[in-house]
Amino acid sequence: MTSLSLPYRATAIEACAWLAQETGTPWTLARLLEQGGLPFVWLDYSEAWAELFHDGVTRYAAPIVFIGDKQHLASGADDVWLRFTRDSGNIAIELKAPGLRVPLDGLHFQERDLLRLLKELQHPQPAEAQADKAPVVLPSALKGLGREQILLAFAGVGKVDLDQGMASGVGIFGDDGARVRKNSRGGKNSHLWHPVTLAFGLHDVHRVPMAHLKKAFATQPLLREWKADWLESLRLLGE
Repeated sequence: MTSLSLPYRATAIEACAWLAQETGTPWTLARLLEQGGLPFVWLDYSEAWAELFHDGVTRYAAPIVFIGDKQHLASGADDVWLRFTRDSGNIAIELKAPGLRVPLDGLHFQERDLLRLLKELQHPQPAEAQADKAPVVLPSALKGLGREQILLAFAGVGKVDLDQGMASGVGIFGDDGARVRKNSRGGKNSHLWHPVTLAFGLHDVHRVPMAHLKKAFATQPLLREWKADWLESLRLLGE
């Protein structure tokens, strides 16, 4: 059987095939993202997104760092959705709504990141070292919070009628936004909501102070399971 080599810039298919060969277990894009793989997508200069390109730059690899954008990929989408990224000068930037949609064939993973990931899998850190490292949990791994839980968790964070927004029957902050699915109980107000995506939307759309949202994730017991997700998103965005 021919041994697969790892390209300097590997597509998602190439990266998963190589990891499957090296680990002896099947790999999917969703698993690669859950394990901490950092995807990039090639962007060509356009006037519409000129703010992403520094002087003289006409093409660069934009990192997919926002947890909601990773969720979109992990769900099996046939395109890449960028709402937050870093520009060609490595500065965190929020794209104007609804964000940038680009073909999936531009997605790739860098060789050094995949080698690092394999090393971590083959030589896991001791338990005490892992305890100091917050795990990266994709939103798809968690079900979400119900309406009453969201209202309690984000009570008093800002001057926004969150109850009315959730009752309107549409996904807050886009069709693939904070409303993730219906829960098993059904009935009115039965949707589940992704608190990290919701929090970023509250800040970006309704100007809720980031300090208030950080306090909510630091103090609200209902948000405890989502705290690592929140902190990782803040770190990647340079907040």
